[in-house]
Amino acid sequence: MTQATENSIDMATTVVALAAEAAELQTRIDVLRQELVTLDERMEAVSAALQHLPSR
Repeated sequence: MTQATENSIDMATTVVALAAEAAELQTRIDVLRQELVTLDERMEAVSAALQHLPSR
């Protein structure tokens, strides 16, 4: 193989690896966003419950 061919293969391998990593990161971002939505819902529920407690 020529140096140019080896460089092209190395570049393609790097692009594929980075694309795979980007996909994994995007999946993790999606999971974290959903966890934040769930946390927000729980916080709102707790806040509402606290507002309905009798005053001392």
